[in-house]
Amino acid sequence: MSNSRTGEDMEAGTPGQTPKKPGMSRTQKLLFFVTAWLICLMPFLFWWNTWFGRKLSDQQLTEYLHDTKKPRHIQQALVQVGERITRQDAAAKQWYPDLIRVAADPVEEVRNTDAWVMGQDTSVAGFHDALLKMLSDPSPMVRGNAALSLVRFGDAAGRPQILALLQPAHITSPESGRIIDSDRPGTAVHQAGLIAKLEFVNKQVAEIRSPIPGRIRTVAGTGASISKGAEIAVVDPANDQVWEALRALYLIGQSEDLPAIRPYERDLPDISNDVRQQASETDRAIHERTSK
Repeated sequence: MSNSRTGEDMEAGTPGQTPKKPGMSRTQKLLFFVTAWLICLMPFLFWWNTWFGRKLSDQQLTEYLHDTKKPRHIQQALVQVGERITRQDAAAKQWYPDLIRVAADPVEEVRNTDAWVMGQDTSVAGFHDALLKMLSDPSPMVRGNAALSLVRFGDAAGRPQILALLQPAHITSPESGRIIDSDRPGTAVHQAGLIAKLEFVNKQVAEIRSPIPGRIRTVAGTGASISKGAEIAVVDPANDQVWEALRALYLIGQSEDLPAIRPYERDLPDISNDVRQQASETDRAIHERTSK
């Protein structure tokens, strides 16, 4: 018997030998490539549509400022108008009426950004008037940003709001209930960041969020029973927020503000060197100003 294998044997394979797996067809390869391409494309498109640095044309700026369905579009347009103002681009003035209009936008983040942008041009009386109204905004961050921008106008009307930026946020319970989940003390949180979940007596669950960016000082632990109006958490303000407030008080602070400033002069782990230095300079500036 011959040991040679015929072509037919090669195609069929011999008993006990695993046949070769068929390769992907051209259609399968194409589908695989398209799927992989979409997996890479989708994050890029999301980044492209949400990245504030993407330069907008004049027409896009106008469209974005009126896009009430997408607040981030309004924010992106506001940021770029602010950049044009700082570059002293005269064309930015065409959007000034829009800046005054969105000061009453229902979205907090939009109003917060707008308060900062209007502080970039202190020659506009309409900006000054809008910022004064924003000192009564329900959001502490909007009130603070409006007060900081007013300092650029030489207006100290927002001094109480600036002092409030140095204070921790005390978060209380809207109703009686039980903490079913909470973050840990020392955790950094963004504005509107989730701190805890509270289950009411009727089993509804409320998310407790931070009104300011900062770091959790204290928070009720999981399983704790909380009565209505009781304190759930305390959040210390972020270093950037404190630094901006201290810079403003350097110009408009009074001697009665020193007790709120001096804690930031201490050498503590959660206080940055920049904040400590600014607190000391602000303390000294207030002393010099009030002594005169």
